[in-house]
Amino acid sequence: MELLMVLGLPLLGTLLLALLGARRFAAELNVSMSFVTLIAAALLVARVIRHGPLLVWHDQFFVDSFNVFLVALTAFVGLTTAIFSRPYMRIEEHRGRLNSRRLRLYHSMYQLFMAAMFLALLTNNMGLLWVAMEAATLTTVLLVSLYRTKASLEAAWKYFILCGVGIALALFGTILLYFAAQQTLGQEGMTALLWTHLNAVKGQLEPRVMGLAFVFLLVGYGTKVGLAPLHSWLPDAHAEGPTPVSAVLSGLLLNVALYAVIRCKILAEGSIGSILPGRMLMGFGLLTAVLGAFFLWRQRDIKRLFGYSSIEHMGIITFAFGLGGPVANFAALLHMTVHSLTKSSIFFTAGHASQTAGTQRMDGIRGRVSGRPTIGWGLMLGSIAILGMPPFGMFASEFLILITAMREHPWTTPFLLIALAVAFAGIFSKVQPMVFGESDAQPLPHSPALVPVFVHLAMVLVLGLYMPPALAEWYRAAARLIGG
Repeated sequence: MELLMVLGLPLLGTLLLALLGARRFAAELNVSMSFVTLIAAALLVARVIRHGPLLVWHDQFFVDSFNVFLVALTAFVGLTTAIFSRPYMRIEEHRGRLNSRRLRLYHSMYQLFMAAMFLALLTNNMGLLWVAMEAATLTTVLLVSLYRTKASLEAAWKYFILCGVGIALALFGTILLYFAAQQTLGQEGMTALLWTHLNAVKGQLEPRVMGLAFVFLLVGYGTKVGLAPLHSWLPDAHAEGPTPVSAVLSGLLLNVALYAVIRCKILAEGSIGSILPGRMLMGFGLLTAVLGAFFLWRQRDIKRLFGYSSIEHMGIITFAFGLGGPVANFAALLHMTVHSLTKSSIFFTAGHASQTAGTQRMDGIRGRVSGRPTIGWGLMLGSIAILGMPPFGMFASEFLILITAMREHPWTTPFLLIALAVAFAGIFSKVQPMVFGESDAQPLPHSPALVPVFVHLAMVLVLGLYMPPALAEWYRAAARLIGG
């Protein structure tokens, strides 16, 4: 029942908002559906904690400590983003950038996007996982192009084409996975691609086929993660789409795509019997982190700036999963959590900072602390947190990743330190003038919803100071499952 609710409620929300999304209460309905989904996710978490992993509906859906953790995180950030988007989208409508028809599209596609991500996380079928990732791509293309400006349409097409190429490569990898499964399991149809069946016999899968499949799956789903060199869609999509879309893209979709990569890595490592898949993740992760950090310096748009920051952090998380082992996997899961919470809160404040300034260009945003203190301090604290400053949780996860790298692969440490130092200098030098100085803030027709900002940052602060034992055990269980 809990699983059915998590999957079904966003679909019900899609239908309701497709009919009622142009009404004045549509934003409240969007928040309500997201809230009920969060309750369902909490009930699902409680069931998994009590009874362990679940296989339901003829083994087509599977819940364990790894994906239920991401389900809870996705539902929570989905709710807080829906709360933030209520006044934000009304301000956009008041200023003539949106009309009721486009708001209906936004609200319905938001719920459909959430449904696609939950399906990707909870399905046990690798073919259905591919379908869910494709559905998430199509819904976000419509969301990125919501303003219908030349720049937003160009960004949406770029996103569609690059991620379409990635999804096509992932499809070929899934076909190769089906071929390997058929040779070993002797099954056909949907049952041949069940992850739990493949995981049980991964040592018997043909190594050469699985190695080739993993390359295609890594490049395909890695495009959605924002891994270099197919990362260029991400900053454009962040800059030109509505800010709530930027928040869920960085905070949620990138995690879901990386989840798909890790599921494939577990199968590939078991089949090949070597650490090659992990080394590939380390290589792509390091390249992505360093490139993302250096590209930060060239940005003039506030949302593009933090889009490249997302690329850098996804590179760090990918590198940590490539390291493998209990400590690195634990650190990667913690980094996924604090990055989702911190980056979404940053986009919340960046969105309202842009609205008060009337521009997304950083040289046009000044003195937010004096003009709008909550926006200014939210932006500054979020930036400090995302840069890994203590006592925020990002410091703890990056410290664990660094000491693991120094112990196991010392040659990678300089690259990580360079990426972190360049990103720190790039972001801090650009955020400081936007926060302090003489204010140029314009009045807003609706009061911004900034409670989610400080709730997120408070959670990140707590995770940096104290981790509840139940949460720590949850992370450890997921880290053991990932292995490596």
